[in-house]
Amino acid sequence: MEANLNELELKVLHEISQIIGQALNLDQALQAVLAILSDSLAMQRGTVTLKDQETGHLRICASHGLSPEEKARGTYRLDEGVTGLIFRTAQPFVVPDVSQEPLFLNKTKSRTIDKGQISFIGVPIILKGAPCGVLSVDRLYGEDIAFEEDIRFLSIVATLIVQFVSLNLQVRAREEHLRQENLSLRVELAEKSHDLVIVGESPAIMEARQLIKKVAPVKASVLLMGESGTGKTLFARVIHALSPRAKYPFLKINCASMPGNLLEIELFGIEKGASPGALRAKPGRLEEADGGSLFLDEVEVLSLPLQAKLLRFLQEREFERLGSARTRSVEVRIIAATTNDLTAQVNAGSFREDLSYLLSVFPIQVPPLRDRREDIPPLLDHFMDKVSEEYGRRFYFTQKAQSVLQKYGWSGNVREMENLVERLCLTVEGSEIGLKDLPAYVSPAGAEAAPEDQAFLSRLKEMEKREIMAALERHHWIQSQAAMDLGLTLRQIGYRVKQFGLERLIKEQRGLNPGGKLRSMAHR
Repeated sequence: MEANLNELELKVLHEISQIIGQALNLDQALQAVLAILSDSLAMQRGTVTLKDQETGHLRICASHGLSPEEKARGTYRLDEGVTGLIFRTAQPFVVPDVSQEPLFLNKTKSRTIDKGQISFIGVPIILKGAPCGVLSVDRLYGEDIAFEEDIRFLSIVATLIVQFVSLNLQVRAREEHLRQENLSLRVELAEKSHDLVIVGESPAIMEARQLIKKVAPVKASVLLMGESGTGKTLFARVIHALSPRAKYPFLKINCASMPGNLLEIELFGIEKGASPGALRAKPGRLEEADGGSLFLDEVEVLSLPLQAKLLRFLQEREFERLGSARTRSVEVRIIAATTNDLTAQVNAGSFREDLSYLLSVFPIQVPPLRDRREDIPPLLDHFMDKVSEEYGRRFYFTQKAQSVLQKYGWSGNVREMENLVERLCLTVEGSEIGLKDLPAYVSPAGAEAAPEDQAFLSRLKEMEKREIMAALERHHWIQSQAAMDLGLTLRQIGYRVKQFGLERLIKEQRGLNPGGKLRSMAHR
């Protein structure tokens, strides 16, 4: 009988050795090992329990003969039960009758003892001299059971299992190393791209860069917080470019640019005939961005009903097009941005608290220019380089002009700076941009101008007035659109409209007389 048993053991070990090709799928390989033990040696309810590096607990990662629910219950503290004892002592342990052993917890609830007594045998899995898990099986209790033989054999199996675990860990380490190398290359390429460069070395921008590098490779939702014009769209693009999603689409929706019903269609799509204008089915941005990233700018303006639909998508990754009963599923990373404090909106009841939590899994503050003034000179150089390359002509600021620009408030932040640089390069006759070329609101009279520059100020004011009027005319005398064109805030353009006495002209041009009655467009 002993010779037959040894032959059977050798056969089982040979079968197990054939599984090493599956080691990269560790759970599948371990389940195959446990199935062989069950089928060939009547070792029932086999489990491999490994230490979870995140929680520090022991968790069943592979089993045979347990339901998914029973397997899920198999989690143990290191000081808990027989499994914890085997792990701590790195010694085998036998429970001849589980019904008589207080240390045996039966946490999986998989054993019933009414059909005969059950024995439990466990051996440690040792990796580099330290326990990393436990291999255990059940045996039906009987007089002919030789526990020493089972322990000897299971210890040999455990040495094979540890080879699977070791190979898997090495491959994971290699994959992580390659992932880090890939991320470093992506960062290097992004920094060389004019379109994906985050300029500056200030502490605020360096901290934001580090956060981007941390969050880019993972799936977590990101909330970018910052004032208008700080570069939140650029940050979102860089996060996408540094992520494994880079080969998939990056799409953007400005939530403030359209009413709620159109925004819902833009986000989720619509079926043909769902509304009077829906002449054909149209997929939403979520479908178009499948595999990639969707950037929701000014997310704070979403209506509460639309917030509920977005919440459901973030929780379940499912949605329906408007007018459709078919549930669709896509894998999209949401990057949101806000200029407001979402916490204040939650407290005011205009934004869902649960949605704010899901959107801000990883929040990043995008600093305003006033908090990173040391970045103003390199930013000016960066935008100057872009314009010079585009127009094939080199431009530069005089030292005096750059000094004034560094002290300017930049309430429109980086967007205001980029627009101003481009406008200046378009209006100057030569390559040099001096103090006399700057708009009056940047260098106010008597503040930064030298005595020899005072003669230019009245002319500059008139030029600025004409520039403001031209922008208003281009945008049908709508101040918000003209402000965006000029890189100004609504408050800034409002101040200049009042300063230049343009209120009456705007009313007239928009079809209102001073009394407020509509004038006929034909009689202007």
